[in-house]
Amino acid sequence: MDKIVNLLKQDPMRVEALHCVKRLELPQCYIAAGFVRNLVWDALHNKTKPTPLNDIDVVYFDDDEMDPNACFKHEAWLNTQMPQFDWQVRNQALMHHRNNDQPYKSTLDAMSYWPEKETAVGVRVTANSDYECVSAFGFESLFNGHISYNRKRPRSLFEQRVYAKNWLALWPSLKVVYGNAKESQDV
Repeated sequence: MDKIVNLLKQDPMRVEALHCVKRLELPQCYIAAGFVRNLVWDALHNKTKPTPLNDIDVVYFDDDEMDPNACFKHEAWLNTQMPQFDWQVRNQALMHHRNNDQPYKSTLDAMSYWPEKETAVGVRVTANSDYECVSAFGFESLFNGHISYNRKRPRSLFEQRVYAKNWLALWPSLKVVYGNAKESQDV
């Protein structure tokens, strides 16, 4: 998605983080969630300074990875490279256990279970040094300033996250969407 790439290129810190993660050479690996979502929501709100990131979520999919602690080794390496961030690295091939789901088929499939549709976005640097953006639900609602409930998760979890993460205070023009326009409301 060109809009996201253009926003990324204006943020040297995010560009550096993407190139750092690329060096891990993990399969189906993306920086996801708030890394992309917050960037877009900041742009929609004409913020001149990026909203600080609580963490940077790195997701990948490796069915063959035998070491259940490998993600922590990846986090440790990223912390040596860019210690200013709280890195969260997770192999999505294993996350179905924690979430009580059927095994995921790919990183994108795993993202389709995340509580908010706009969080299920990711970006990576490709072998050609291009950017690849993916989303389990498309990009339209993200750019429309929505926080959309994903019916694969409990509604209470979605509402708790909207409240706890303070999104409506940080980005006041966002609109909470539960399914269709008739179900939309403020939380």
